[in-house]
Amino acid sequence: MPTAADHAFMALAMQLARRGLYSTTPNPRVGCVIVRDGKVVGEGWHERAGEPHAEVHALSQAGESASGATVYVTLEPCSHYGRTPPCAGALIKAGVARVVVAMRDPNPMVAGQGIAMLELAGIPTVCGVLESEARELNAGFISRMERGRPWLRLKVAATLDGKTALNNGVSQWITAPDARRDAHRWRARSCAMLTGIGTVLADDPSFTVRDIETQRQPLKVVVDANLSMPPDAKLLQGARVLIATGCNEDERIRQLQEAGAEVLVFPAEHGLIDLAKLLHELGRRGMNEVTVEAGKALNGALLSAGVVDELVFYLAPVLFGDKARGMFGIPEIEEMNQRHELEIRDLRMVGRDMRIVAHLKGKA
Repeated sequence: MPTAADHAFMALAMQLARRGLYSTTPNPRVGCVIVRDGKVVGEGWHERAGEPHAEVHALSQAGESASGATVYVTLEPCSHYGRTPPCAGALIKAGVARVVVAMRDPNPMVAGQGIAMLELAGIPTVCGVLESEARELNAGFISRMERGRPWLRLKVAATLDGKTALNNGVSQWITAPDARRDAHRWRARSCAMLTGIGTVLADDPSFTVRDIETQRQPLKVVVDANLSMPPDAKLLQGARVLIATGCNEDERIRQLQEAGAEVLVFPAEHGLIDLAKLLHELGRRGMNEVTVEAGKALNGALLSAGVVDELVFYLAPVLFGDKARGMFGIPEIEEMNQRHELEIRDLRMVGRDMRIVAHLKGKA
């Protein structure tokens, strides 16, 4: 049975795990704390893929003090050889007395085997301490392991009357600098940014992470059914770009490839890309979290396809009126049971603007 101390030390491990928020992809964010006689003797977090895991950093810091200690780790210790040796084996070798785990690893290569290794070695384990926090921190990794696709976050900047642009398409800027800076945190933690060709043609965005310290930029993914991407678009300048299209015209593809883009041709029905197939392809490529910044057409298509997991709204205290452009291009709802229900997970002011984080009902 977990104790109050177990929850406190796991909370510290969770804080450490968050230090890898922008850097661990495609691996999960993991923190570890080693405690002996009520005192922290070692701590660590996974910093980036290919480098030592959180447990290894914590064991290195603890040294001989790890023997007989309790280990708190936000994700089940791995049990297999990947780029690094199994952490469960390292804990056993160090002679730890007890291991407290926030959640089991959804990776089929682990999936309870790390805990089984520890228990087989006579080390008691407790699982499920701060599990909901651990799952939220690694929602993308869990989604990719369990569903084969990334966690899809849709970010919208809008007025209080739900408008994202004037009727003539002008949208810069609805929100104030504080909110725009905050939005870059979502970009920084994302493996990929997803947008539609309409946004590229209207705004010529770069979708780079700015104002946030990060050692990597997310992949840019553009849904462009007819392959209308200009080869001189800002998006293509020195960035990794994937264009999903239903157009198989060799010359257009060649021009975009020469501009640095990768072009993937998907079967398209009625000129529309299969968005679920696109997301599964991104999952196959190790993408954990994808953030969407697009117009109402792609926003609506993703919502209608049932692939949106989370929405981040930045609402500015201004009104645009009835003729301005809305958030989602979705078919008219005629029955109340057809509505898309949300669960608000966080609500706060960011400067002058309101930020709402919500999950689609039924999503983890």
